[in-house]
Amino acid sequence: MDSEVTPIHADITLTVNGQEHRLTTDTRASLLDVLREDLGLTGSKKGCDHGQCGACTILLDGRRVNGCLALAVAHDGAEIVTVEGLARDGRLSPVQKAFVDHDGFQCGYCTPGQLCSATAVLDEAERGWPSAVTQDLGSEPVLDEDEIRERMSGNLCRCGAYVGIVAAVKDAAAREKASGGKTGREAAEA
Repeated sequence: MDSEVTPIHADITLTVNGQEHRLTTDTRASLLDVLREDLGLTGSKKGCDHGQCGACTILLDGRRVNGCLALAVAHDGAEIVTVEGLARDGRLSPVQKAFVDHDGFQCGYCTPGQLCSATAVLDEAERGWPSAVTQDLGSEPVLDEDEIRERMSGNLCRCGAYVGIVAAVKDAAAREKASGGKTGREAAEA
């Protein structure tokens, strides 16, 4: 009996940070692996490879996902934003700027996933999506510290930079309101 497995490949197209990529990939490859190994976008990190730490968080068709759990072939035609795509024309997004201003990182390993997740948090709140701690389901969520902690709970930080992360997300939310409701990526493009 032959124990060697022959990989099956598929052709896919992904739009990553606004650029279209046509790839032939192993059908078992995760989006994280394709982004890092095939496209050279190493900002998203492989932490646990089990969807528990959030270091691989990316934005997939506008929603945050753990790149390590998403098969690339299942997302043919998808639009993806990685941490490399948050800044525009050399300008940091409001979320990135807030992380710098509030020391929302230490070693930086989890930071790319934290930034993508925080960008999604602002968008989710803007859309009125409640979380498990939203008090009034009939009104727009208010991004207070409890709300931010709950929404960011899928992203772990081994260094314990949570105080800075929460402050950064809160500040980015205030900056978003001041800019007329433009979310992280939209504000960077303006």
